[in-house]
Amino acid sequence: MLVHPKMCDLETAIERVNNHKKNGKKIVFTNGCFDILHPGHVDLLARAKALGDILVIGLNSDASVKAQGKGEDRPFNTYDARAFVLSHLESVDIVVPFSDKTPITLIEKLIPNVLVKGGDWSIANIVGRSIVEEHGGSVHSLPLIQGYSTTNLANKISQTHKVK
Repeated sequence: MLVHPKMCDLETAIERVNNHKKNGKKIVFTNGCFDILHPGHVDLLARAKALGDILVIGLNSDASVKAQGKGEDRPFNTYDARAFVLSHLESVDIVVPFSDKTPITLIEKLIPNVLVKGGDWSIANIVGRSIVEEHGGSVHSLPLIQGYSTTNLANKISQTHKVK
């Protein structure tokens, strides 16, 4: 089993976030599948972390990824594998799962100071925006490095390794 101290359940994440807030830390939250980690992910997470002190990632459960309709073979990596890899990034402080279609429950329970998504999301469509803004926080849609996407990478691998 893959484990890392940054990987935790919701109750532990709430406790950690509340302790960081009590110590004056600014909490940044983002979410995603992070199925095959690539430079676009790493860049986005580093820039998200720069907006605060503690970066929390809401990571889609395997069932949640499947429900997004990304393909029957997705996720390629299990939740534990994805969480383990993310936990080893310097920019990441907490990795917590969610099984719902969106991370709204996590956002409601954690009330981050900053909410971040990639530039393919307009601020108006970022889930949890109103909650964060109602509590005096900010919401950001950060530009993505062009040319990197898990779907494109998966397609490239598939095409390269087709049986002839």
